[in-house]
Amino acid sequence: MRFFAYAWGLHSEPFADTQAQALHCLKTWGFQTTPQSQRVLGLEGLLAAYTQMEAARPKLAFDIDGVVYKVDRLDWQQRLGFVTRTPRWAIARKFPAEQARTRLEAIDFQVGRTGAVTPVARLVPVTVGGVVVVNATLHNGAEIARKDIRVGDMVILQRAGDVIPQIVSVVLDERVPGAEVFEFPTHCPCALKTPLVRETTAGGAETVVRRCSGEFACPFQRIEHLRHFVSRRAYDIEGLGEKQLTAFFERGWIREPADIFRLAKDAEKLAALKGTDGYGETSVANLVAGIEARRTIALDRFIFGLGIRHIGETTAVVMARGYLTAQAFLTAMDRVADRDPEAIEELDNLDQIGGAVIEAAAAYFAEDHNRAVVQNLVAELTILDAEPPKTDTAVAGKTVVFTGALEKMTRDEAKAQAEALGAKVSGSVSKKTDLVVAGPGAGSKLKTATELGIPVMTEDEWLALVAG
Repeated sequence: MRFFAYAWGLHSEPFADTQAQALHCLKTWGFQTTPQSQRVLGLEGLLAAYTQMEAARPKLAFDIDGVVYKVDRLDWQQRLGFVTRTPRWAIARKFPAEQARTRLEAIDFQVGRTGAVTPVARLVPVTVGGVVVVNATLHNGAEIARKDIRVGDMVILQRAGDVIPQIVSVVLDERVPGAEVFEFPTHCPCALKTPLVRETTAGGAETVVRRCSGEFACPFQRIEHLRHFVSRRAYDIEGLGEKQLTAFFERGWIREPADIFRLAKDAEKLAALKGTDGYGETSVANLVAGIEARRTIALDRFIFGLGIRHIGETTAVVMARGYLTAQAFLTAMDRVADRDPEAIEELDNLDQIGGAVIEAAAAYFAEDHNRAVVQNLVAELTILDAEPPKTDTAVAGKTVVFTGALEKMTRDEAKAQAEALGAKVSGSVSKKTDLVVAGPGAGSKLKTATELGIPVMTEDEWLALVAG
């Protein structure tokens, strides 16, 4: 591995007064630094350095997408400080994205896990920024209409942030005669041709997003739901990754989550699997063991694995602790789907739950095929009751931030431990933060906590606190 040294962490004593001196020190110590770095004065110096780098960019042996201006004096950097994660003493200035011209051959559609239908441009292959591009997202129907993009058009293409291909505009002078105005479809591109519906905000206003109303009945959404189901944050079934899942789906063996657990008991299919797709006696046994290991699942993982819109990991934990048992959760969701005022109020009273989650849960459980999928899954599982958050611990009700490297537990384990003790875990430091646990390599969060006067402790101190 090779890298350019441009910053540093904690040090026992100051080794430079300026950024330029620090880079010089790093270089003399044997680190490689970017030879293009330079110290300039005033606005004219900044503009000149930017122009020089833009001209040198194609000849560099590494990729860049812009320059960073930094205040040179380190004591001034210290005084200016940070805004959350962003330093006040540095600012990035990007280069204009490299562009190319190509022909739009077709517009296809992709259906995501939540049913959002995204138009995708199929292009005559063209090289942009050293990468051959054949597809580009068109975002939504409103974006297509705004740019008046039509099949057959010559288009200007660029990679946003030097990464994501996007169509900037149409070359109208080269439009093919008779090119038809694009009309967004009214039905899902799947074989069921399920109607598309416009998404609405909590205030009732329509958005530009169109979604398939088919949920699990839609084959496109079904495979995306299944991929979410086996993902690391959900069931995390060892030996059943996206590749294997897709292969089983194509065979017709897995159509809904319950089928995964049925597969582990299907001797005929398991026997047929041996000797195909790289499966042998041991790998089949490991797959079965991985599935069986997840037949007992925590309530929050069960809820998250359902793939309901707006219900992520944190919300799933909140709901699990609010209802405590799977039966209580499912009964409440059926009542929410039936628009029972008391059930909706009960859900709304849970911490961090709002209108978007309520509407998503109601829409999900209002669909008969979704209810059937859930019932089939429940029949295959043992769902563990959730533990109610404690209120008699040293950290109950406090907002905690973990930063730096934790050495005695993973970040997920630390988060779970804190939440089980009644604390709230946040990803950023603010005035509402009560405690910061800092490990080696802690950076801006530690600095912000110090500036705000928020108590900071080591991992060992945290473990001692929660042990008491």
